[in-house]
Amino acid sequence: MAENTALEFFDDRENGNLLARADGRTAGVIAYFVMDGTPAALVAVHTVVEPEHRGKGFAGALVQEFYAMADREGVPVVPLCSYAAKWALGHPDQAPVASAELVERAAQQLKSHPEL
Repeated sequence: MAENTALEFFDDRENGNLLARADGRTAGVIAYFVMDGTPAALVAVHTVVEPEHRGKGFAGALVQEFYAMADREGVPVVPLCSYAAKWALGHPDQAPVASAELVERAAQQLKSHPEL
């Protein structure tokens, strides 16, 4: 990360957001949901970094933390977010590939519940 800015991460599971904060202010967020069924999964829907923090590596740090969070919980990640999917391709050691079945289930759940 440029500028050596320390990020703090907060999982706001109730609202489906993984927040990254820099200097006490929200710098970015991954909107996500917990997929129903077995196995459960964390599904990344959208990654946003505030304009003043773009280009500092915050989006990558958010996705990395999202995968780490899923790993700590023992569940896979389904990266429906295009940024998260691209990041995962570049970091196969940190981002195990979700099965096609999981991806399809996640996409169907999102389609059925667009408010997620």
